[in-house]
Amino acid sequence: MAQVYLGTDRVLGRNVAVKVLGPEFARDDSFVTRFRREAQAAAALTHPNVVGVFDTGSDDGTHFIVMEYVQGKTLAQVITEDAPLLPERAAEIAEAASTGLAFAHKQGIIHRDVKPGNIMLTPAGDVKVMDFGIARATTSDSITQTATVLGTATYFSPEQAQGARVDARSDIYSLGCVLYEMLTAQPPFSADTAVAVAYKHVQENPVPPSALNPDVPASLDAIVMKCLGKNPDNRYQSA
Repeated sequence: MAQVYLGTDRVLGRNVAVKVLGPEFARDDSFVTRFRREAQAAAALTHPNVVGVFDTGSDDGTHFIVMEYVQGKTLAQVITEDAPLLPERAAEIAEAASTGLAFAHKQGIIHRDVKPGNIMLTPAGDVKVMDFGIARATTSDSITQTATVLGTATYFSPEQAQGARVDARSDIYSLGCVLYEMLTAQPPFSADTAVAVAYKHVQENPVPPSALNPDVPASLDAIVMKCLGKNPDNRYQSA
């Protein structure tokens, strides 16, 4: 959908990340609207655990977002290289990400695509949530629109998988999937197709992380499984 480039803010003398909507999508008004929505959503979020947005605009049909440049790796890279992570480190990352999400939720913004690829880890150990590309303000009249399918099925909440209304608790479920993967080196559900994975999120219960990694303490097991409650009412009610 978009490419990200390293740029330079010549006025302030700092590196920035410039996200450019791909030309094949720039011709589609719905993608342009979604792209602008990301900028509007993220620009309202100034928090240490959220990648900041500095500017957005268009130039000769090219739509772009200027963002904070974050050195480091995505959590997806870290999981590929190092998982399973030590339970203490996995819990620290999840807690920091939940802090950023909680701030967004208080602003009435749901991320809707929480996954390891959208969480950055800096060399200093900071954790930043990024890419509110399908975020939608909770006041939106079209919140149940089938744009939910744009998320990543591996980390879908059951309500996303069913195209139902979502709220902050959907992000909590997705973060639970991320924590599960950090602890076990695999997501709670996998299958050959996105539809099959989505079905499992709705119908099946995952084995506890400790069944795959005996180093996971019972307390962390319980946290993960509560995040992964099928019914949003059975999850934590806030990040």
